[in-house]
Amino acid sequence: MSRKSPTPTALRVADLSQTEPNAFALRPEAEALAQIAEELDLSALRKLSFSGSIKPLGKQDWQLDGKLGATVVQPCVVTLEPVTTRIDADIARRFIHDFELPDEEEVEMPEDDTTEPLGQWIDPAQVMIEALALEVPEYPRKGDADPDSRARAHLLAEDQRGDDDGERHLELEDEGGQTTRHTQVQRQIEESELADRFGVSRTPVRE
Repeated sequence: MSRKSPTPTALRVADLSQTEPNAFALRPEAEALAQIAEELDLSALRKLSFSGSIKPLGKQDWQLDGKLGATVVQPCVVTLEPVTTRIDADIARRFIHDFELPDEEEVEMPEDDTTEPLGQWIDPAQVMIEALALEVPEYPRKGDADPDSRARAHLLAEDQRGDDDGERHLELEDEGGQTTRHTQVQRQIEESELADRFGVSRTPVRE
């Protein structure tokens, strides 16, 4: 069995105490936070901590219990504005020596996602990242976000972009003194009719 740790945070099962809790405490630095945020597709990961212990469960199995704390930032699914979420969760994992996955594809996977096969190493950092991925909101949303606001914002942006691109308007005054305002698209559609109605010459539309 290899004695070389696969990661700096991995604990070798053979070296774990059978009589006392094997404590751990993780608090990733800024560089690690940025890497985890990118891996989980977060806008930012401001804080992350994971502390707890690993203790024997029977003669060959082990149980990890820990407290996960994190502050994550994600884009709102409605407005795309940043949404900050505080996560505090109790995490439990059981590492089973004789754990076996079903061979038959048609067999449904068990709902218990806290049980894993026991290997040579237990890595609290890996458990931390997996647990965080499960705790992060799937559809983050600002509390006052209107479901229709994103669509309205998109239409407003499109309208503004049309004006910025030099969209031309035609304002004509009819016999009653009322002004009719037409966008470039409307002008293209109704140009002939307007020319006949108001007696103006037809001019090419600037692209």
